[in-house]
Amino acid sequence: MERNFLPGTEIEIINSNVSLGQIRHALFDFDGTISLLREGWQHIMGPVCVEMIAGDTEPTDDIREAVAKMIDETTGIQTIYQMERLVEMVREWGRVPEQNILTAEQYKQIYLDRLMVPVRERIALIERGEKTVDDFRVSGVTRFLELLQTRGVKMYVFSGTDRDDVRHEAGVVGVADYFEEIWGALPSKEEYSKEKVIREIMAAHQLSGPQVLAVGDGPVELRNIKEAGGIALGVASDEKRGYGWDMHKRQRLIRAGADILVPDFREADTLTQYLFNELSC
Repeated sequence: MERNFLPGTEIEIINSNVSLGQIRHALFDFDGTISLLREGWQHIMGPVCVEMIAGDTEPTDDIREAVAKMIDETTGIQTIYQMERLVEMVREWGRVPEQNILTAEQYKQIYLDRLMVPVRERIALIERGEKTVDDFRVSGVTRFLELLQTRGVKMYVFSGTDRDDVRHEAGVVGVADYFEEIWGALPSKEEYSKEKVIREIMAAHQLSGPQVLAVGDGPVELRNIKEAGGIALGVASDEKRGYGWDMHKRQRLIRAGADILVPDFREADTLTQYLFNELSC
């Protein structure tokens, strides 16, 4: 199927009927959309889940495929919900005695203990001057944030990562000051969800759908914003490089309802002009 790009760009238009030019508030996912500090998290969560499901038995391709599917479908949701699904999967596969099945919180801690090893090393690389913050940001994202800021857009981060961690990491990669608020997962999971954040911002500021933009690389935030009538900008970026297309992400984001897709923010100026109906025909 032929793809529809803005002429001369990699900005892909999926829904040309979206109502543009009215954006007043923008919500950003963090990991994979702005920050690359947690690049590869799926390759840590996946083996953890497979290991927990298999227990003392040999893992099979069926288990690996089921885990990969679960992670793909839940990217962007709070980690604790993914771990609750893991608990269910451990029971469903029946390889671990009931008395040895851990809680979602315990599985989450195992996963985070492993994930934070590379994250802390990446932060140390920045602190030692061996890498710069640009090495751990999606290409062009600060330019895009600046352009939205100059147009008076109020911006927020809403992430499935724990709130204290996402606030710290936003500071590390130098973007914290762009945002009115940085939300993340809380100990009581009922207190926070991306859907709730969208609903509360729209109510508090009396916004209609096209006045709200959600930007993310996961299906959760895009589905949530489309349900609220807003605009969904999908970021299908190759996280290893920090730019260019990840075609698997692209398909996932199309299924989630993306109106617009970009591989990164290197064309931030044209993208912003399109979002605000400023492009001359």
